[in-house]
Amino acid sequence: MGDSLSEGWLDDIRWDANGLVPVIAQELGSHDVLMFAFMNREALALTVEKGEAVYWSRSRNRLWHKGEESGHLQKVHEIRLDCDNDVVLLKVTQLGHEPGIACHTGRHSCFFKLYKEGTWQAIDPILKDPEHIYK
Repeated sequence: MGDSLSEGWLDDIRWDANGLVPVIAQELGSHDVLMFAFMNREALALTVEKGEAVYWSRSRNRLWHKGEESGHLQKVHEIRLDCDNDVVLLKVTQLGHEPGIACHTGRHSCFFKLYKEGTWQAIDPILKDPEHIYK
């Protein structure tokens, strides 16, 4: 992605009370929404530096380089900020499996449940069993 030069651009973001900003990862080619996560300042700066998505894991309370365990990295092509400066959009290529797996359930996208006739139905296939993904 390149050098962040100075970190003044990080000050333009409206971080929440916990120092986080919501992030949407969207696949560059298909425009599929792959996942939703959070970043803190360090995660966003590292994303720019590495050219790969680095998030803040609220459950682990630490930085999380997407794909660190699964090998399903996200190469970042663009970083966009919404009109209110409080949501980040990453345009990514999902790496590590063809087609790309972004979800910990082994699916392409985390948004695989469709509301239909009063229930949530899984409509996307599991591409790889999660037990064979994680170390």
